Amino acid sequence: MEIRNYTTCLWPGLSELWWRGRLSALPLAIGFAIGLNGLLMLKYFYPSWLDPMLVRSAWWVGVVVWICLTIKSVKELPALIAPRTVTDQPDRFVEAQAAYLRTDWESAEPLLLGILAIEPRDPPALLMLSGLYRHTGRLENAALLVDELRRLEIADRWQIEIDAEAERIVRDAEAADESQLGEEGEDAQVSDELRENESPGKNDNPSADLTAA
Repeated sequence: MEIRNYTTCLWPGLSELWWRGRLSALPLAIGFAIGLNGLLMLKYFYPSWLDPMLVRSAWWVGVVVWICLTIKSVKELPALIAPRTVTDQPDRFVEAQAAYLRTDWESAEPLLLGILAIEPRDPPALLMLSGLYRHTGRLENAALLVDELRRLEIADRWQIEIDAEAERIVRDAEAADESQLGEEGEDAQVSDELRENESPGKNDNPSADLTAA
């Protein structure tokens, strides 16, 4: 893991917001900002508001709390960035990939869903699941996954594959529309032929001829 990733741990709550988008960490980040700014205001701008000893004690308490939260964030960072590497569950991605390559969609889908239950922001698993949905005719679901991938900052390196998958979805959607239009045209032609055969004068009625005779 890159060292620069740990810089998000220096601000309490930022690592969860940055890597996972967890709004539950937002109050902690805002509270830390309010506390830090309040101490700076009391120390440098309004030092006469409170006893200097009290302000100094508050600073030390803030430093201790900041160190504890930073250590906690550092320990939790690997699970935030790559949860599949630290989970107790076995990594089933190789099995899912093998099932996908042999077009065993029934086996591949639950494996991919299990992977995404552990790591919902895994670009390879999302791409593979999108392809599975496309092959099984669920084009809307496939398009939704591609849109989700485009919003992930960690999926930037997969941009070429994402664009290719989006083009395949559009192509299959157009082919499905053309096929549907063709079927509708055939149904309309059959209906016209039936109406022509049932129209007066087009269909001879032997019983009517006998009656007339």
